[in-house]
Amino acid sequence: MKLHELRPAAGSKRPRRRVGRGIAGKGGKTAGRGTKGALARDSSKLGFEGGQMPLTQRVPKLGGFKNPFRVEYTIVNLDALERLGLGEVDPDVLRQAGLVHKRGLVKVLGEGQLTKQVNVSAHAFSASATAAIESAGGTVSVLPPPFGHGRPPAKGNALTAR
Repeated sequence: MKLHELRPAAGSKRPRRRVGRGIAGKGGKTAGRGTKGALARDSSKLGFEGGQMPLTQRVPKLGGFKNPFRVEYTIVNLDALERLGLGEVDPDVLRQAGLVHKRGLVKVLGEGQLTKQVNVSAHAFSASATAAIESAGGTVSVLPPPFGHGRPPAKGNALTAR
């Protein structure tokens, strides 16, 4: 057995050291605070680092606000629907064609021309896309969002929205 392997007996509790109670005991006189200076006398300002630029000022500020309830859409334009050349288009068809990711909501925007009649189902449509699809003789059907008709669940921690 070595000196550094010594441990108190199981269950024993040692009283905490009371500093600043006279020179007879451990931690008398300056009580471990050194000599003079602001730290020896009273408590210092929270975050004070001895004149060094404090951590809270060294670290740059966080940029802006990120809305945890933001609804993000994968966009598909009319020219992509035209290139597909199908009569019925929904998010599953777009996923198989590689136009949208595995998950996520689909929004159709009105960039490009539509010459054929197409029946489109998606989660959202721009006004110009709706007008172009209907003028070409097609129909527009809005799919309900997967999180119901309210705000979506917060990103990140389950407790973020509380």
